[in-house]
Amino acid sequence: MDSTYCSLHMRRKALVAQTERSCHLDLTKLWCGISATVKDDSTLVVGLAIRDILYLRDFYEVKVVIDSGSGRDAVANHLIEFLRLYERENLAKFIGCGIPSTLIDHIGNLCSRLWLELDIVPIVMPTKSLHHARGCWMAKAVDEQADSMARKCIVYFGPSAVPRLQVGWHGVVQVSISGMARLARLQDYEAISSRGTWEAMAFYADKMRQKGTKVAFFSATPHAGGVATARHALVRFSNLLNLAITWHVPKPRKDVFRIAKTIQNILRGVSKPYRYILPADRAAMLDWTAENAERYWLVEGGPLRPPAEGGADIVVIDDPQIMGLIPIAKAAAKDRPVLYRSHIQLRADLIEKLGTPHNEGWNFVWDYPPYPGVYPPVVPREKVAYLPTTSDWLDALNKNISPWDTGFYMHSYNAQCYKYGMTELEWPARKYIIEIVPFDYAEGASTVISAYATFRDVISETTSVSPPQLVICGNGSVDDPDRKFIYKEIMTDIDTKYQYLKQDISVMPVEGSDQLFNVLIRNANVVLQLSSSEGSDVKVAEALHAGRPVIASRSSGTSLLIKDGANGFLVEPGDQDAAAGCLVGLFTDNKLYEKISAAAKTGLSEEVSNVGDALAWYYLASKFAADPGFKCNERWVNDMAREEAGKPYAPEENRLPR
Repeated sequence: MDSTYCSLHMRRKALVAQTERSCHLDLTKLWCGISATVKDDSTLVVGLAIRDILYLRDFYEVKVVIDSGSGRDAVANHLIEFLRLYERENLAKFIGCGIPSTLIDHIGNLCSRLWLELDIVPIVMPTKSLHHARGCWMAKAVDEQADSMARKCIVYFGPSAVPRLQVGWHGVVQVSISGMARLARLQDYEAISSRGTWEAMAFYADKMRQKGTKVAFFSATPHAGGVATARHALVRFSNLLNLAITWHVPKPRKDVFRIAKTIQNILRGVSKPYRYILPADRAAMLDWTAENAERYWLVEGGPLRPPAEGGADIVVIDDPQIMGLIPIAKAAAKDRPVLYRSHIQLRADLIEKLGTPHNEGWNFVWDYPPYPGVYPPVVPREKVAYLPTTSDWLDALNKNISPWDTGFYMHSYNAQCYKYGMTELEWPARKYIIEIVPFDYAEGASTVISAYATFRDVISETTSVSPPQLVICGNGSVDDPDRKFIYKEIMTDIDTKYQYLKQDISVMPVEGSDQLFNVLIRNANVVLQLSSSEGSDVKVAEALHAGRPVIASRSSGTSLLIKDGANGFLVEPGDQDAAAGCLVGLFTDNKLYEKISAAAKTGLSEEVSNVGDALAWYYLASKFAADPGFKCNERWVNDMAREEAGKPYAPEENRLPR
């Protein structure tokens, strides 16, 4: 009786969810495991085990006829449709799927389809480890194999149902669970790339592979922030091409993070007046870098060993926090090229003034890099090249998300809001405006709130437009100590100046997966990036890719991505009235909104994509490996790469402004 009641209750809830409230779904998180045995030459017995975090919940078995043409696709088609239907009938969300590597040859494109269609992380377990496990893998029945896959899969996820981030020996970031999480195939990337970019990328990848070129990237942290996002994407893609590209991070130290953030704020011109870098701070930064180098990167097998001893041929420094690595890398291998990628907008006007904190801060940094990429006039121009911010269009931040999964993530956001007493989103009943920030002093949250308040005043007095909500959210880099202070300042600002709007503003340091940010951007009406300094260019790129109109502060990065009045709007930093005026136009003129939205989705250059980024880095690695004295002469890397590969940009191809 109870079982029948529960079954009927679940069916009714599932029906309501599918027809009435698919926008906010409280779904049960599940994991699954797949295995199969070959019954005869034409039949595959496929087993599917379904588990929650504690116990086996269900098992499914099917015989699939395989032939020379449709067999592999038949298995994938059957499993995809079954999992989709199971989710809807049981109000569930599959998080991950464990698959033995022995099954890969029989399932075709199942892994990428699980990821791109159902938002399930496919984790392929190495066969070798299975054979050495207790008991013989092949002696187990298919149901036991599938259940084993589901159990092993769960282990790779943390409490927030996000894959655990692992950092191994030598501080190497084990991207995509050391390659076991197989999200997209090379064919998937090729399908969204132009022929010119793809063939040029493959040309330099072949060069690197043939010569065995090894590249080691170094950054301060392995998670959150634009640097980490780009490195995950590049290493993940490079693994598909079997290239020797690794990414290393130091062992964290809290006091150094505070010093590093201070230096960054000084160089960007957003620090407190007369805040200098103290000698003790400099010493702490350099000691921390040297300690990590000696313990992890200069030891046998480490990336900073000479290339002849297995070290990297090219070293790339991604963060100013670890500038002290540069002389260490050069001392270990005198002729090895060391590249520095400068991703912060430097206040050259302040840096040039002798005796200022900005000038002294730059002198400290300039003592170490061979050449920065965003620079004051002191930097030799022949040592400068340009690269844009980039993102992976097939990762969790950018891929298409189904309405079912959108409901799951929207519920997750509101659940976090409820937990902390924050205003919840009323979407889709109400539209919303969003700014995703790392809760950083340069991100201009006060301008966002002021612009929103002005916009609300205008539309309440002159139009009948239903007022949208405002969302300010982000997770910030794990090495940023300013986050809690910025959040407190934002909330104080709202409580003291905009109390009448408090129930319409949602401010959240979000926990959870990248898909949550994807969904929040993809369903926003307008995306803001009103930073006082360089801003989060990668979020602008992701918003444009999703077809969202963007209103951003005019800076070096956003000015490359946004054509003012075409695919978005540019305003001067701090100009809340101009930003409010743009909001009024987008919410009151439907034709303008549709025009800007369409241009946003179709107007991004391929240089901003992961494949475009790979092309640039593979080109630089190939050139500097052959000629350590190669001069870039202030050119865009993608231009040089396409030209030397014999695939120059055609006039009709979309490029960033030069």
